[in-house]
Amino acid sequence: MASKTPVGFIGLGNMGSHMAKNLLKHGYPVFASDIFPESCKEIQDLGAQVLDSPAEVADRADRIITMLPSSPNVIEVYTGLKGILKKVKKGSLLIDSSTIDPSVSKKMAKEAEKMGAVFMDAPVSGVCRTVNLADVSGSVSPEADPRYQRKLRQQKFQEQMAAKKQQEEEQQQRAQAEPTAPPFEQRPGSHQQSVGAARSGKLTFMVGGVEEEFTAVQELLTCMGTNVVYCGEVGTGQAAKICNNMLLAISMIGTAETMNLGIRLGLDPKLLSKILNMSSGRCWSSDTYNPVPGVMEGVPSASNYQGGFGTTLMAKDLGLAQDTATNTKTAIPLGSLSHQIYRVMCARGFAQKDFSSVFQFLREEENQ
Repeated sequence: MASKTPVGFIGLGNMGSHMAKNLLKHGYPVFASDIFPESCKEIQDLGAQVLDSPAEVADRADRIITMLPSSPNVIEVYTGLKGILKKVKKGSLLIDSSTIDPSVSKKMAKEAEKMGAVFMDAPVSGVCRTVNLADVSGSVSPEADPRYQRKLRQQKFQEQMAAKKQQEEEQQQRAQAEPTAPPFEQRPGSHQQSVGAARSGKLTFMVGGVEEEFTAVQELLTCMGTNVVYCGEVGTGQAAKICNNMLLAISMIGTAETMNLGIRLGLDPKLLSKILNMSSGRCWSSDTYNPVPGVMEGVPSASNYQGGFGTTLMAKDLGLAQDTATNTKTAIPLGSLSHQIYRVMCARGFAQKDFSSVFQFLREEENQ
């Protein structure tokens, strides 16, 4: 069997390290680089060749994936003195899985084009369910139809209610033998779950760029993810990620406010959560990631909001949404207010806590 084409990978943090490992598992030789040498040791032990700079990676591989913390990091890795574009080969395919401003993705694409390379944005999210999409304009499988999914959820809920007593008994038995809370990385949608999805190769990729290159991109990304969705031109992958996280923030604040009001009105929080999740107010923040301590196990609210998706990261993503809304003259009143709330939270000691700590923040605000 012919050996596979080498892949460059830059950015070996919590997400990138697992993504690179999955490329190795699928038989791709990997040339890796990270600003922190200690981040490279494990991937090197698994067979990757570690290089000193992004430029050296570009000199050795014509397909490169980057996974970096912010827009400035992406700009530096691509256009810096030792950046990818200093040594990039003509015809190279550059895939950025960072979450950044869409305008930066567009700028990097233009700079790459000058060098004869193709840049595509492909930010990631942890998988909540698998969707079978041929392409954006193609038909959606029955499993991806919202009505089909709604019916499945209703059936599942009925089954869960019927088996509730038995499940509680089993949980009590397990509690005597092992920790009750499941590994947090298994909770859908959290940052730790995204790390878990990166480890297991079950990420969702939202891809923006030249459509003719999507097949080549898909070949690589399916080694690391379950869903690979083509969104449109460069920057649309970032747009999809930003929109998702803005809705996540808004729904979390709404859930926190709702739960807090219900508690103030004398409702038991577990009962209120149960009612919400069998009613039209149901959402991911209420049924999977409830922000009220004591309602669910295995979520940040059960452990003083430690772990998960940090308030600082949410504020950063909402800042991206705010900037893009300003640039496009788009009204996002709830998104803007959410951004303000999370910025205030960062300034008041919540920066390192999970973003669901907005419930705790609201409770403290009432006492001031």
